[in-house]
Amino acid sequence: MSEAGGGRGFGSSVPQRAPWSLVAATAAFCLVSATSVWTAGASPMSREEKQKLGNQVLEMFDHAYGNYMEHAYPADELMPLTCRGRVRGQEPSRGDVDDALGKFSLTLIDSLDTLVVLNKTKEFEDAVRKVLRDVNLDNDVVVSVFETNIRVLGGLLGGHSLAIMLKEKGEYMQWYSDELLQMAKQLGYKLLPAFNTTSGLPYPRINLKFGIRKPEARTGTETDTCTACAGTLILEFAALSRFTGATIFEEYARKALDFLWEKRQRSSNLVGVTINIHTGDWVRKDSGVGAGIDSYYEYLLKAYVLLGDDSFLERFNTHYDAIMRYISQPPLLLDVHIHKPMLNARTWMDALLAFFPGLQVLKGDIRPAIETHEMLYQVIKKHNFLPEAFTTDFRVHWAQHPLRPEFAESTYFLYKATGDPYYLEVGKTLIENLNKYARVPCGFAAMKDVRTGSHEDRMDSFFLAEMFKYLYLLFADKEDVIFDIEDYIFTTEAHLLPLWLSTTNQRLSKKNTTSEYTELDDSNFDWTCPNTQILFPNDPLYAQSIREPLKNVVDKSCPRGIIRVEESFRSGAKPPLRARDFMATNPEHLEILKKMGVSLIHLKDGRVQLVQHAIQAASPIDAEDGLRFMQEMIELSSQQQKEQQLPPRAVQIVSHPFFGRVVLTAGPAQFGLDLSKHKETRGFVASSKPYNGCSELTNPEAVMGKIALIQRGQCMFAEKARNIQNAGAIGGIVIDDNEGSSSDTAPLFQMAGDGKDTDDITIPMLFLFSKEGSIILDAIREYEEVEVLLSDKAKDRAAILKGKMIPSYIINSNPEMENEEQPSSENDSQNQSAEQIASSSQEVDLVDQESPEESSLNSHPESLSPADTDNAASISPSEQNSNPTENHETTSLDGECTDLDNQLQEQSETEEDSNPNVSWGKKVQPIDSILADWNEDIEAFEMMEKDEL
Repeated sequence: MSEAGGGRGFGSSVPQRAPWSLVAATAAFCLVSATSVWTAGASPMSREEKQKLGNQVLEMFDHAYGNYMEHAYPADELMPLTCRGRVRGQEPSRGDVDDALGKFSLTLIDSLDTLVVLNKTKEFEDAVRKVLRDVNLDNDVVVSVFETNIRVLGGLLGGHSLAIMLKEKGEYMQWYSDELLQMAKQLGYKLLPAFNTTSGLPYPRINLKFGIRKPEARTGTETDTCTACAGTLILEFAALSRFTGATIFEEYARKALDFLWEKRQRSSNLVGVTINIHTGDWVRKDSGVGAGIDSYYEYLLKAYVLLGDDSFLERFNTHYDAIMRYISQPPLLLDVHIHKPMLNARTWMDALLAFFPGLQVLKGDIRPAIETHEMLYQVIKKHNFLPEAFTTDFRVHWAQHPLRPEFAESTYFLYKATGDPYYLEVGKTLIENLNKYARVPCGFAAMKDVRTGSHEDRMDSFFLAEMFKYLYLLFADKEDVIFDIEDYIFTTEAHLLPLWLSTTNQRLSKKNTTSEYTELDDSNFDWTCPNTQILFPNDPLYAQSIREPLKNVVDKSCPRGIIRVEESFRSGAKPPLRARDFMATNPEHLEILKKMGVSLIHLKDGRVQLVQHAIQAASPIDAEDGLRFMQEMIELSSQQQKEQQLPPRAVQIVSHPFFGRVVLTAGPAQFGLDLSKHKETRGFVASSKPYNGCSELTNPEAVMGKIALIQRGQCMFAEKARNIQNAGAIGGIVIDDNEGSSSDTAPLFQMAGDGKDTDDITIPMLFLFSKEGSIILDAIREYEEVEVLLSDKAKDRAAILKGKMIPSYIINSNPEMENEEQPSSENDSQNQSAEQIASSSQEVDLVDQESPEESSLNSHPESLSPADTDNAASISPSEQNSNPTENHETTSLDGECTDLDNQLQEQSETEEDSNPNVSWGKKVQPIDSILADWNEDIEAFEMMEKDEL
């Protein structure tokens, strides 16, 4: 889906134009019957290990959901670093991301059917009562129509579907009388005014209380929406119509889909990313399967499954044929221009396309699903998570990761289709990474930068709605779920709608007679409802043979456009000139530019300007090559300019009771010790006097051998650094004096020198915004002795805690009980070491230093468009060739515990006297609130220390 991703349906590989009575049965057969084919050629995971991993998923969900209910409810979402709720208007705006928030307890509604899937029926009943009692849908707030539909309307309908199922079973929900359905109907009517356009495409936003275009509404002036925003409504709206008998919802959603279909580019059968809701003109003419379009394709296939309308399947197959013809370049999926589909529109991919292998499984096209999934898995093994965007040579393009579930979704569907235990191991890796890198005391925090391991104070509702659902089902046997999951279809938010809706209140025409369909290669349709004997030709190692060539694809930095380059070599022609290879002094390169219609102009300031005139190209193909070259050159020039920007650094609190689990994003300095080239600096922190550090320190004994804390302002950063260095400090942290500033909302800050020679500054200096700095200051007030680690990226907790008597569940973020034995085999140790070495290999890549709204995949997919660029680029000769450097680090885990040295024993005795139980304030949270979740763990740890002493 376009933001939250996920859940693109179960059991939707169905025969073309099958009688609807056979759809559910056939869907189940197509996915399940392949299972037996794989087990002969793989090492199956034992029932005990699957149960253990399933229980681990349950514990992780409890940790996330419990902290939301304790610290955030009734707010929409949890802020896991500061342990409080995110309330619209009370926190700094994050742009379009906040359009998902409507003051309607979003996370609770989004989690309703997850509770039932995870067999938490009592908690589900309690949650439904809270929704009915507390949630108000009549708030004066502008929300995204798309997000509100998939998360809130879908959540209410999914909750209703399982509530009536439980009521029929006779044990739970006996009091239920369709209250959630009535709330869903109320919300549906609130969304209908958004469809008041000549095209039938909805406005992207609506005011829940005042609707559209009224002065009080503060919305209704938008002209554009994304394709997924308008095309991801049919499941929820049709289900609402089928449940209630009010056909208006399904009619409006169908009209929007019909309009998008009519506006497709007829020669390529592709759709663009954004469209004008009044004229139907394409605003962004690039096309792919990621952000802005993804769930449009998903809902066409699933609408056929749920509604039995042949036209939806025909449309999907038409689009799918175009996707495989133009966008798919195995294992890559690259955006193209809808009018020139042989021309790539960009050289990077976004994380939301990770859903597509799962959709291909439902379509029945297994081979490309395996290829793309494996490529994505190799990226994850390198960076621990899937970056928001990465280039075709697998470098980080956007470094954030908001705990998206799309890859887990595709992993689940591939396992259901193949039964290959390999995908269970993939799921196990996802669990380990979430616990090791994203788990914090108050839930799970999004990654602000996958390269440094820094966190963002964010836990989106889709994390609970989708991630835990797919991971639990991945390891669950049929008897582990209290209902038959194959009787339901997943929405894009992984909400469950029953398949029996297909025959309920069926009043609309089942055939669209207004659309004309193009003739397609019939072989494309053969894949609908696959014959497993064809898919898996008696070869139990079929999937492995597909994956094997891709094992090292990331490390080898596979060139972009693999297939097309190979084809050009086979034809005897030279591959097109790439921007990264261009040299202005190479006569052959200049001749190629001339052939592509590109002129080279030397400017007076020494720079070289490139301008393309397509009409001057030797041929239309050369003109396309020239356009691609110019786009690559603009992107390369932009990246090279960003090379002057240093990447973010990390401040990691390593002392008791944090143990490295709190990582703060820090800005670097252009002077002092470079943490990317030298060993990290570790030490206790102390405040300097004067606090601004602008004169000789009056407390040198306090900062001697420690990391000094100083406040921004009143003098140059280099002067502060010299003063604390002269006092004997081993490092410095400058804390912003602008109260309330945060790395969540401000671009990365980089401390510059004073214009003089700064070689005399030899200590590392980092910058923290006010919010991050207050976490350290609060820790000092509570624990006095606070030790931190200054580094280029967060370090593994096992390495940080080496030599300390620390339970393994703290080191590894293992949710198992602390007194439970965790023996590990020699093979496990080897696998763990190998995985760590692979995941710790990091590249220093270039990241857009613009605002977070501009550099990440925002809640509204239409906001993902890069800045418009003309076909002209200016570069300096020194910028023509640059290669990012690579840093390689390896870490190793210790065993369960290691010996405790005397110094740490004395420290721990002092720490045992501190009381971690402190009440929370509403707005300014003391650090103990962040540690509330650890109370039992800390007590157990202190007991172990006493026993050791």
